[in-house]
Amino acid sequence: MSETTKPTDRPAAPRVLVITAYYKEDRALIERTIRSVAGQTAKAAGVQVDHMLVADGFPQSWIDGAGVRHLRLDRAHGDYGNTPRGVGSLLAISEDYDAICYCDADNWYEPNHVEACLKAAEAVADVDYVIARRTMRRPDESVIPIADEPIRSHVDTNCFFFLRGAFHMIHHFAAIPKALSGIGDRVFYAALQKAQLKAVALAQPTVAYLCLWIPIYRAIGETPPEGAKPAVDHSGADRYIASLTAREKVILSRLTGLPFG
Repeated sequence: MSETTKPTDRPAAPRVLVITAYYKEDRALIERTIRSVAGQTAKAAGVQVDHMLVADGFPQSWIDGAGVRHLRLDRAHGDYGNTPRGVGSLLAISEDYDAICYCDADNWYEPNHVEACLKAAEAVADVDYVIARRTMRRPDESVIPIADEPIRSHVDTNCFFFLRGAFHMIHHFAAIPKALSGIGDRVFYAALQKAQLKAVALAQPTVAYLCLWIPIYRAIGETPPEGAKPAVDHSGADRYIASLTAREKVILSRLTGLPFG
């Protein structure tokens, strides 16, 4: 902290950092994400909405001229973006942002996403984080007519909007062992629920989620698009946990914020 900066010297309008972890996504997808953050309506009300892209080992140089912050990690981490999200989040906390949210490189926000999250937080005292809603989208951006999982059981990473009361939990993104990274968002949400932080949920969806999960298309009787993926196999995570010693489970509990020991 500089000698001229004091903890109370906070701007009147909130400062929000959107973190996008990217790997080898096509430029067109990343550009769509950048446009969606740049077009947030909250900016008209004076809210500072910054965008940080974190390259997970494969930086794309054109991003340097895209009007966003660009952080390069020197290697890929193979953990579904948990490490780049965690690194970006720690920077946001260090730089005194008021809110942190995530928009993966293949997804995008509706123009009112940040505005809706801030309004929801303002309506309830002492809220720690906001849960946004999402629509599943086909590669052509059309909406897939299927309901998302209920928020009592799952919240996708792109739907979290963290306020300062939840910042102490965010380090778990980067601390989740790679063996559990396939279900990292579920592990992380379980830790949030265990911590009994105060959350408020949006009524209308503001997150567009590019869905390439084969079971979703099968459920509505459609042929999955090219590049679609099978559901994540949770059995590997179960085997990993079962293989741990008592001491290793204690350490896992500390890393994840969940009781495994």
